[in-house]
Amino acid sequence: MTTLIAVLTTLVAVSALFLWWKVRYTRHVRRDAIRRSLAVVTGKVSEQLAPYWPHFPFVARDARFLGSPVDFVVFDGLSEGEGAVRRVVFVEVKSGEARLSTRERGIREAIERGAVEWMELRV
Repeated sequence: MTTLIAVLTTLVAVSALFLWWKVRYTRHVRRDAIRRSLAVVTGKVSEQLAPYWPHFPFVARDARFLGSPVDFVVFDGLSEGEGAVRRVVFVEVKSGEARLSTRERGIREAIERGAVEWMELRV
């Protein structure tokens, strides 16, 4: 009988510890998910507002938002009139500790090696 009480007491204690751990772990996971989600939303908003920052190096009217796979294509000089485009610049906006994804690095490398061209498609 004493052994049975000891076993039941141990099971109750282990169950209580497990439930305590589960509540704490679930709370931690939820907080982490909220923190990450907030960082993503903040990054997305920052991306779209980037042309209106005071330190954005181009005229906001020259920037066209794509979102993916790069954030903007800037037609530098477009707002100055016909034939004034000096260059086309691909812009990726990052916030905080964010780094380029594999896809973004591939695009950067293609641009840097000059693998960019013009195509006119008539329909």
